[in-house]
Amino acid sequence: MMSLPDFKYKQCIFYFPSDDKSKLRFRADNIIIEDEEGKVVQQHSCHLVFALFIIGNITLTNVVLQKAKQFAFPVLLLSRNFRLDSYFNNRAEGNFLLRRKQYESEQNFLIARQLVTQKINNQKSLLQGLRYRAASETEAMQELNDIEPDSAQTAQELMGIEGNASKIFFPAYFRQMNWARREPRTKRDINNLLLDIGYTYLFHFVEAMTAIYGFDVYCGVFHTFFYQRKSLVCDLVEPFRCIIDQRLRKAHNLKQIDEKDFFQANNQYQLAYKQQGKYTKMFVKDILEHKEEIFLYIQAYYRWFMKNKHIGEFPVFQIKGGD
Repeated sequence: MMSLPDFKYKQCIFYFPSDDKSKLRFRADNIIIEDEEGKVVQQHSCHLVFALFIIGNITLTNVVLQKAKQFAFPVLLLSRNFRLDSYFNNRAEGNFLLRRKQYESEQNFLIARQLVTQKINNQKSLLQGLRYRAASETEAMQELNDIEPDSAQTAQELMGIEGNASKIFFPAYFRQMNWARREPRTKRDINNLLLDIGYTYLFHFVEAMTAIYGFDVYCGVFHTFFYQRKSLVCDLVEPFRCIIDQRLRKAHNLKQIDEKDFFQANNQYQLAYKQQGKYTKMFVKDILEHKEEIFLYIQAYYRWFMKNKHIGEFPVFQIKGGD
């Protein structure tokens, strides 16, 4: 298993193929990205690669897969809309002891309650960290303080509590952004589209972390079994969604979001392809600023799970609030 000192030096590489104008090559155990004139744009040692994300259409050779296997990093192929198409080199999928414990676990509901509690606590932290709070934001914070996930006795009750907390949090936290409502994957407005993009990168980063230990990502604790849904990743992402929420608000305050970067098609907002790198960099930067915390959280969760520890020793992630 990877240790934290090893992980600190690892890099996530994001490559956007641009209609054969750029090329991905390997040379002397280095990943080389060249522009259309053959000039080296990026160069990374394979020894330092944690994951390679390729966004867009590409012809993938066996050399890439051989290098990924040799240096033990996953290759994730995403569409231009950031949908994960393929995933190569799952490094620890043979950890059958872990997977057997996943299917036999009797603590799933307790784990789910912990994850929802941390998600709501981080929503409260974001509101508490606002430099200037309007009356509606203060009221929302008080309402969140009154929500008690530990009172839930069934998964359905817990789901209702989580949904109620989100209905309180989003309108308050994004008050200055003409917030309507949260509608995942509908792309009804720019805010929802950007949240979807940010959450997608976060999802795949957390998924890459779980691959280190060999979790069965389809075996969730809160998000139950559903065909082709990686329910465990959906679960473990919950405490970290606040990273994306915080970045979106900061981007608005810093005027980094330009409506000209988007267009509408079939009643949905889309991000212009040439602008994808701009917003990817924005979200990925904040994810990578928390990469050690995410790594340690997944590591602690794995150890907690394998040792059958008490729920009181469950790992915790706490965001630092602020505009």
